[in-house]
Amino acid sequence: MKTKKGLFTYTTQIDPQKTVAEIQEELTRHGAKSILSNYDSEGRIESLSFIIKTPQGILGFKLPCDVESVFRILKEQCENRKIPKKFADKHQALRVAWRIILYWVKAQMALLETEMVKMEQIFLPYMIIGNETLYERMVGSQFQLTEGKEQKEINEINEIKNEF
Repeated sequence: MKTKKGLFTYTTQIDPQKTVAEIQEELTRHGAKSILSNYDSEGRIESLSFIIKTPQGILGFKLPCDVESVFRILKEQCENRKIPKKFADKHQALRVAWRIILYWVKAQMALLETEMVKMEQIFLPYMIIGNETLYERMVGSQFQLTEGKEQKEINEINEIKNEF
């Protein structure tokens, strides 16, 4: 959705490390254990990994931060004169991206505190399965819970049943 204003928190001057520390504090306060900061090849923090204890056992999660997407939007908004040029650089995109994630996490923790959801529900798309998140695995399987071949066979069987 396009807006007439700049991206949410685009003016932030809060250092990404401070924001990440705030996110870690929120997660820890709500039961996360063993939080790990993951960095890209340029030394920028790109995700947080953490574990939580659930009735089903310990689950791992990886909360990503897509700085490139934020940078692209900031550049576009600068070109369209929605925001000043000084806000359209990579380090600003990193500050903005993590700030957005912080506010999202705080909103999710409010849902958790009201017992509307469980921690594992909030972060389900980010649950680690092997070397990828559940969301990444679902994209790879075209959002099929069964293998594509099996689903095709199920659909064919259902079509035959419907003919009778």
